[in-house]
Amino acid sequence: MTYTVAVRRDEDGNYCVSVPALRGCCTYGATWEEALQNAEEAILCCLDDIAKDGDPPPPDVDPISVLMEDADQVILHRLDVHEAVAHA
Repeated sequence: MTYTVAVRRDEDGNYCVSVPALRGCCTYGATWEEALQNAEEAILCCLDDIAKDGDPPPPDVDPISVLMEDADQVILHRLDVHEAVAHA
């Protein structure tokens, strides 16, 4: 499973990550790697909540349609999500 994530740096230098396909799914990390690892875990948590409601996982968004209004620079990244992380 792959989701597009939007990554930006905040004023403290942290990497803030949001997942446009999953409303309210966001996290951060002090490094790029930590932010993406945390994003994978956040995605799995969101997908677990969606599954508990009996709904299917939503499809990823078209990366071109992602708009970030409050960021000077946003990096879009395709993140492969591996379910094994949920059990780590």
